[in-house]
Amino acid sequence: MVEEMKSEMAEVTPLNRGDIVKGKVTKVEDHQVLVDVNYKFDGVIPISELSSLHVDKASDVLSEGDEVEVKVIRINDEEDKLVLSKKAVDADRAWEELQQKFESGETLEAEVADVVKGGLVVDLGVRGFIPASLVERHYVEDFSDYKGRKLSLKVIEIDPVKNKLILSRKAVLDEEADQRKQETLAGLQPGQVMEGTVQRLTDFGAFVDIGGVDGLVHVSELAWNRVEHPSEVLSEGDQVQVKVLKVDQQNERISLSIKETQPGPWEKVSEEIKAGDIVTGTVKRLVSFGAFVEVYQGVEGLVHISQISRRHIATPSEELEEGQEVRVKVLDMQPEQKRISLSIKEVEQEETREELKNLDRNNSGMNVTLGDVFGDQLRRLK
Repeated sequence: MVEEMKSEMAEVTPLNRGDIVKGKVTKVEDHQVLVDVNYKFDGVIPISELSSLHVDKASDVLSEGDEVEVKVIRINDEEDKLVLSKKAVDADRAWEELQQKFESGETLEAEVADVVKGGLVVDLGVRGFIPASLVERHYVEDFSDYKGRKLSLKVIEIDPVKNKLILSRKAVLDEEADQRKQETLAGLQPGQVMEGTVQRLTDFGAFVDIGGVDGLVHVSELAWNRVEHPSEVLSEGDQVQVKVLKVDQQNERISLSIKETQPGPWEKVSEEIKAGDIVTGTVKRLVSFGAFVEVYQGVEGLVHISQISRRHIATPSEELEEGQEVRVKVLDMQPEQKRISLSIKEVEQEETREELKNLDRNNSGMNVTLGDVFGDQLRRLK
């Protein structure tokens, strides 16, 4: 009997506070777990020492028969008390691994354990916190559907002494976005036509995302017609087609054009207007040799000074002013050279001829001839 007792005592593992030992779960109660660590009596893991996060029931963490590594945090042979901690072992190991990941910038994965005020909580052997501002690259109003999701994270602040671990998913997303940006920049060539998304509007143009990198569409490149402000033709979020004009990879600047992807007004005008047509236009500019008249959106033709009036004039301003609406006849069309020749004088002449024809019809059968009535006008038309 004595020999048996000696044998049993010899098999008992000597323990001291701070020791880390392995054991097997013998019983799981609501608020504690009993573990056989080959000591004189079973040790107890209080529910508060099971995890770095809040635990409702001990059975949520361990089950009977589980192998577990624990740290001795209190031992009292006289009272048969052996208090163990799973949380302490997990934390010691976790802090060491997390410090390495922090220094290397390595990405880690964790499941969202809880959604709390101000952000998300994860269990990495220690409690990790992801502030709301570091979850996404955009603002998120409701995080309720994040619980249970696995997220890729980076450690951005770590302090084991203060039990502080701050994580960021945004840092991972920013890194991925920067990689896509560099890949896009490397592949861009002037002349490429791409799909993009309008990100923001400014007074001088619109920034468009073309695969992770923003390019500028200057206000002059938004449309063939004059645009005072980008908001006249675009809204944030619009999907647009753009042409790459210039790429400055060193400064990460890209110049884009929307109008270059669309048929220009000079391409369209030949479908709408032909030589010989009489159309209404607006005087845009007066120059010494004539007047430029807009006959189609974005298309101006020249009325030479000799074609402005039937009478001799020294300057176009004697007959015309900017903004004035006039009727012009198309004398010649050269869209490929962006030239249209116009005449105001010929419109007036044709209108006079038409008036004479009408009078001729109305006065047929009368002895008075049109030559008698309109002699001077007829002579001017010759």
